[in-house]
Amino acid sequence: MRESGIDYEQVFRALPGSVALLRPDLVYADANEAFCRMSGRTREQLVGRYLFDVFPDNPTDASATGMRNLELSLRRVVATGERDTMALQRYDVEYPDRPGEWDERYWSPVNVPVLGPDGSVVLLVHRVEEVTELIRAKGGREGDHAKVLEAELYTRARELQEVNERLRQAHAREREVALSLQAAMLPVPGPVGRRRAAVRYRPAVGALNVCGDWYDLAELPGGRLAVAVGDVVGHGLHAAGVMGQLRSALSAAVRVADGPAAALDALGLYARSVEGAQSTTAVQVVVDYDSHTLTYSSAGHLPPALLHTDGSVEFLDQATDPPLGARPEHIPRPEAGTTFEEGGALVLYTDGLVERRREDIDTGLQRLADCLTRHGSADAERLADTVLAELLPRAGNSDDTAVVIVRL
Repeated sequence: MRESGIDYEQVFRALPGSVALLRPDLVYADANEAFCRMSGRTREQLVGRYLFDVFPDNPTDASATGMRNLELSLRRVVATGERDTMALQRYDVEYPDRPGEWDERYWSPVNVPVLGPDGSVVLLVHRVEEVTELIRAKGGREGDHAKVLEAELYTRARELQEVNERLRQAHAREREVALSLQAAMLPVPGPVGRRRAAVRYRPAVGALNVCGDWYDLAELPGGRLAVAVGDVVGHGLHAAGVMGQLRSALSAAVRVADGPAAALDALGLYARSVEGAQSTTAVQVVVDYDSHTLTYSSAGHLPPALLHTDGSVEFLDQATDPPLGARPEHIPRPEAGTTFEEGGALVLYTDGLVERRREDIDTGLQRLADCLTRHGSADAERLADTVLAELLPRAGNSDDTAVVIVRL
């Protein structure tokens, strides 16, 4: 069996025990002999069918939660790309040869993502160990004692699962509030002179590491335009608050400073007084339309991309310095410049656009450059949508992503 260029037969050979493979839509892709034997279903009864059509909750048990708990776990793995170990579950199974009769069963499930070449989740490894016999321990005083202990274990596992669920709900509420706060603080770009600009922000899918990314555009005297993006370490409400302070500070500094390096110098000094601002990365670019020049400086941030009219892409990486607060003493930051042709494009972004687990950053940068070259004639809005569609994983980004595209 092959999918996305990967031979998933290797998954079965590498993983012991009872294992099934599920697609992200929770349809069975395959199951090994141990899983079929344990579940009482043949491979033909599993492959191609929706998980919960094969194994629904016991309709005679009003308190059954096995299906809900399993679906939440699997959806979480698809959204985050992270392994999820479930608490001990009661999940009754209908006898295959006796419709309407259910067998009380207990399971210990682990759900693991299988990632494709682009970092998205293409399959789920659903591995289960049956612990029914432990729960049903019988025979004499020792057996009764064992049954009490196992029942206690099951109760504690269920309590732990309920606590985890309440924590997830609390985190989800914090995430929603943080996103609302961030949306209120990030500017909605209006016209930037006669130029066209597009901004996009995509929060991480199913994760708390949101609200640290920001962007800013500011018109300067002489028809110039200042463009910046940054990334605060941390997440949630605190990161959103720090982000708002730093964005406002840099937006003010670039209006009075002598160039982008001086603006980042001022931001670095200010960041020392803001808890949580240390190690923030940021890049500031000033576009001078009269002289067709870009002046830029970076505080540990990924290099902006300059798309030339011939389709080539230049990464602005000649003025990179450590992130804010990385040095114990203040040292002026470097500044560099380059020229552009009318009709080109300037692209600033945060790491969620190009960084992937177990992949060299140069691969992500090349992917961005290739995308810009192929779609270089698109207007700013369409180009921004295309960049996100091609570069973000299909299952959703695991980190904040901010993108600013300015047509030159």
